[in-house]
Amino acid sequence: MSERRNQLEIIYDILQAIQDKGGIIRPTHLLYKSNLSHARMKEYIEQLSVKGMIDAREKNGKQHYGITEQGIKFLVDYKKVRELTEAFGL
Repeated sequence: MSERRNQLEIIYDILQAIQDKGGIIRPTHLLYKSNLSHARMKEYIEQLSVKGMIDAREKNGKQHYGITEQGIKFLVDYKKVRELTEAFGL
């Protein structure tokens, strides 16, 4: 059985899913890509919005979430930390 993701890994997965879709994603697609329940996804969306990592946008009359500069910075920094810990076998 695989390990459960911690909070930072879930945040990374959400932000990476948005970035992989060109920086903007529909809520349903984010739900599937992040592999979270609807309630848990809403909690993380709220946290990330408050922290300025994502924002809600309307495109073609439909709700979308977009990654902000702060969110992109988190992705870059998280990747660096992950590479460093893997290099030391941690």
